Amino acid sequence: MYSRIKSAILIAGTVLAVSAHAQVTVKEAWIRATVPQQKATGAFMQLTASQDTRLVSVNTPLTPKAEVHEMAMQDNVMRMRQVRAIELPAGKTVELKPGGYHVMLMDLPAQVKEGQTVPLTLVFEDKSGARKTQDVKVPVRALNAAVAPKDEHGEHKH
Repeated sequence: MYSRIKSAILIAGTVLAVSAHAQVTVKEAWIRATVPQQKATGAFMQLTASQDTRLVSVNTPLTPKAEVHEMAMQDNVMRMRQVRAIELPAGKTVELKPGGYHVMLMDLPAQVKEGQTVPLTLVFEDKSGARKTQDVKVPVRALNAAVAPKDEHGEHKH
C-alpha cells in the first residue's frame, strides 16, 4: 500500500514538473541559404509561449557558433548585436525575422544550400530560471528569400 502511495506521489510530482515548463510553439522556421565562402546566415521563425519564457540560446551541429541577435537603430545606423535573451510574453507571438530579432549562425564550415534541413536546438528559460530545450528541423530557403512561404509550416511544440 505504501509503495502505491509513493508511486502516485512520484507520478503527480512528475506531471507538475512537466506542466511547470512553458510550452513554446515554433512556426514558419527557416534559414537563409548562403553563397560559397559565406561564413554567416540567419535563422528566422515565429515563437509563441504559453507562459512567460525567454529564448536564451540556440545550438546546432551546423556550426559551433549560433547566437541570438537583434537589429536595432543606434545613432541613425542599423546595427546588429548579440542579445542575452529574447523575451516571449505568454500568448504573444514574437517573430524572429530579417531586420529584427533572429538567430545568427556564424563560422559556417560549408555553404548552406536551399533544400537542406538544419537541426536547431532552442534553449528556453522560464521565470524560475529552469531551462528546457526544444529540437526543430529548419528548412533552408533561397538566398533571396525575405519571408517564409505561407503554405509551408514547420510547427513544433514541446
